[in-house]
Amino acid sequence: MTRNRSLFALAALVLLALVPAVVTDSYTRHIFIIAFIYGTVAVNWDLSLGLAGLFNFGHLAFFGIGVYTAAILTTALDLSPWLAIPAGGLTAALAALLIALPVARLQGIYVVLVTFAFGQLCMQVVLSQGDLTGGAEGLVRLPYLRIGDYSFIRDFRFGYYYVALGLLTVSVVALLLLARSPFGKSLRAVRDNPDYATARGISVARQRVLVLCASAVFTGIAGGFYAIYLRVASPEVFGFSVATLILSMVLIGGAGSILGPVFAALALTFATEAMAGIRGLEEARFIVVAVAMILVLRIAPAGAIDIFGRLLAPRRKS
Repeated sequence: MTRNRSLFALAALVLLALVPAVVTDSYTRHIFIIAFIYGTVAVNWDLSLGLAGLFNFGHLAFFGIGVYTAAILTTALDLSPWLAIPAGGLTAALAALLIALPVARLQGIYVVLVTFAFGQLCMQVVLSQGDLTGGAEGLVRLPYLRIGDYSFIRDFRFGYYYVALGLLTVSVVALLLLARSPFGKSLRAVRDNPDYATARGISVARQRVLVLCASAVFTGIAGGFYAIYLRVASPEVFGFSVATLILSMVLIGGAGSILGPVFAALALTFATEAMAGIRGLEEARFIVVAVAMILVLRIAPAGAIDIFGRLLAPRRKS
């Protein structure tokens, strides 16, 4: 089953790489780019939530920190966007380390409350420091990516498409390798039976700190790319609607599967965008996503990736 899923993922990557050759519409490419960014955030959230079992509800704060890091560095310090984007990953990892220290030894609802409060604190800091962050209006007209004389803003999002796809691919490959490493196995042990993991010499607190920092790196980089791509940094990135949408991608795709949230991100991004264009569904689209999440989890608690896994798995003879 694992081999079939890998082949399916490789085939999907090849098809996605060929999309710009077929799809020349700038708007459709834009939806793909947003889906790739959301997929990167979702798959990294899956690392801490699904693989490690840490109910981290402040994950979108790492994304927002990456957004504002890139925005502030490019506007206030005139730093190149190519350097500001990875800087978002660094600051997000530092923020994850800051929040991980008090969270490492907490359990259950207390982890949820502390991490959620951290996200709200980040939003309040952004709103209160208007001279640096732009306050409620945010920062606009950020510099765009370019290589020499080649400008990414004039190629109908061709360059941005491959940067976003490359970021998603590198992130997924890195997380798959991490999940299959001894560190990934220790995370599963901490998730399934913390007492047994402790008895085997695994430090639960240390693993939680490490997994939060690891999940924040690519999330912050995705946030930096999001800001440079849209050329806007606004407090809405800390909003609850974005958090619930990406959480739905994790749960519908399959928590702990790594690949599941990627396919769910593509499906849900296009689905919500399509519903936004239908009169009467603009506000109800998130209700539709919630109902879909309930149905998928009722049919397959392991997520939609488990359903596809069963279809791709070779049937055994009776």
